[in-house]
Amino acid sequence: MSTPLFEPSPRPRIWALSISRLRDLFFDIAGEYVERADLRIVSHGFEDAVREIESAGAGRPDVVIAGGSNGAYLKTRVSVPVVRINPTGFDVMHALARARRDGARVALVTHGDTPDEVRRFTAAYALDVTFASYQSVQDAESVVLDLSDRGIDVVVGPGLVTDLAANAGMGAVFLYSRASVRAGFDTALEVAQATRRETVRRQRLDNLLQHLRDGVVALDAQGHVEVMNQRLASVLGIDAAKAVGRALLDLAPDLAGSLPDADGDNFCTLRGASYVVHRGPLASNSAAAGTVLTFQESRAVERLDRTLRARQRVQQFTARYRLDDIVGASESIERVRALVRRYAKSDATVLILGESGTGKEMVAQSMHQLSARRDFAFVAINCGAFPEALLESELFGYEEGAFTGARKGGKAGLIEVAHRGTLFLDEIGEMPLSLQSRLLRVLQEREVVRLGSTEPTRVDIRVVAATHRALTEGVASGSFRADLYYRLNILSIALPPLRERPNDLLPLAAELLRQAAAREPRLAARVPDAATAERVLAGLGGSLKRYAWPGNVRELQNVIERIAVELADADIGVDVETSNGAQQSVSDNTAVVTREMLRTVAPEIVDAHARPTKSAALTLRERSRHVEADQIRAALAAHDGDRDAACDALGISKTTLWRKLNAAR
Repeated sequence: MSTPLFEPSPRPRIWALSISRLRDLFFDIAGEYVERADLRIVSHGFEDAVREIESAGAGRPDVVIAGGSNGAYLKTRVSVPVVRINPTGFDVMHALARARRDGARVALVTHGDTPDEVRRFTAAYALDVTFASYQSVQDAESVVLDLSDRGIDVVVGPGLVTDLAANAGMGAVFLYSRASVRAGFDTALEVAQATRRETVRRQRLDNLLQHLRDGVVALDAQGHVEVMNQRLASVLGIDAAKAVGRALLDLAPDLAGSLPDADGDNFCTLRGASYVVHRGPLASNSAAAGTVLTFQESRAVERLDRTLRARQRVQQFTARYRLDDIVGASESIERVRALVRRYAKSDATVLILGESGTGKEMVAQSMHQLSARRDFAFVAINCGAFPEALLESELFGYEEGAFTGARKGGKAGLIEVAHRGTLFLDEIGEMPLSLQSRLLRVLQEREVVRLGSTEPTRVDIRVVAATHRALTEGVASGSFRADLYYRLNILSIALPPLRERPNDLLPLAAELLRQAAAREPRLAARVPDAATAERVLAGLGGSLKRYAWPGNVRELQNVIERIAVELADADIGVDVETSNGAQQSVSDNTAVVTREMLRTVAPEIVDAHARPTKSAALTLRERSRHVEADQIRAALAAHDGDRDAACDALGISKTTLWRKLNAAR
């Protein structure tokens, strides 16, 4: 069974290495550490010990214990901590005392320089001791032979030296004691535990780095890699483990000149992808401690930016109307509802055609509410309501300093605000020709450039445009770009004028009266619902139908608002007009609207002389014909010129199709 991630084995692994009599002391005290460590005594030293450690693989020790020259040799050649056995002052005194009993001339041989405190000790007690030191096995052999030639009787030293002295016929006193070996083992346990804690910490940190979506590398003060996550290693095409200790610019020469010189950001390109590189200090309390570089792919930054922009959508950019808010049961309105449901499933641009006041924005909002973009912004702008310069800044936004009076920090345009939502361009036919080309690029490339900027911003929008003009005439006259017209007229909806759906007049007027009554406290109790409102307005049916309504629903709404104000103070039980024009008394305690009241608030509807003239009506008919022709052309384009399919979609015959097209010429 494999060991779980980050969970160390129960006991630290300690190897005690010696090829001399120090090994006997290891065996003597090994039993004392069985409960606390997985202890192994290895009879190898120097190069053999190095090979043994490095070939151990997963079973390699956490820490190594060795003495004298063996410990010094291993310390510089193995990748695990090495604890050297150091004799205590008591060990030295005790060993010298024994040596003086065994011989007159005594030598103390140590690995490395003899400690000053030992020299002071022997001088203080007037001990005649010869001092010698060695660095390697060869040095030890030479030192022992020299001492023998000088007539030394007893040699005090580590295991290697005492073995050589005994072989040379001299007395030998082993320098180490059980106490010094125990101290070495205790130190090894502390080092092993600290090493394991550090290993666990590094493993957790490495696991964190590996799960980051960005590439990360930590460099020392010289620019050498201390740690690199796999994400960045994959981008650079290198082995993360083999990168440690090497200079980053040697591993990735392409980064030269692209890294930030100081803490901050810069851009670089790796394998065809653009990255934002952030540089920061590895340790905040020391500027020379090192550097952390973070590589964030620019596409990820764009995705984050789009998400933030979507979440920061202000409350005012929301759609209030739904498809159910469109009142009417006529065939033309049912066809509009069917098209709205169908087009809501698509992201294609929609052109809404219709006279002023027919509810083009209501249809656009309804389509947005039914689409997959319903949770994002619905941004509407009237292209004919702004001067050209102001319309440009409102649509496309601007950078700080782009023009006199520009807001500090710049401003996002409405196209950017509509990101992931719907952009409704009302009265698109009024857009200045100079801005049409910029809008065309937005529709084609789905990116916008702010005024005063050179950096494009990617946007994901669905465009719905509306117009009361015949755009084909604008194309013919040169006031509207033909390429923009075809880009806008992918899907098309033609809204019928109010005069062409007379049966919807009374239900629509009743709904508008109900809404007005809800805003008027004095009228709310009298007109609690649409059914009551329809009874209140029932006597106006004839007058409403006879009027041409050039202002369409907007004009009807204005008339109903006037009626609501008058009705709030009206008497109960008055005469109403019947369908044949006669007066009939009503006494059901419901306030009703009379012809006289209607004449007071809207004389143009009742008085014959205020009705539209023949020439005015003709102008409206001509306008209607052009709108119908645009709708037919849009249907033909949507069905690749298939007349039968276009006729089926519009619910008309081929004869009607050609007649309406010819009538608009």
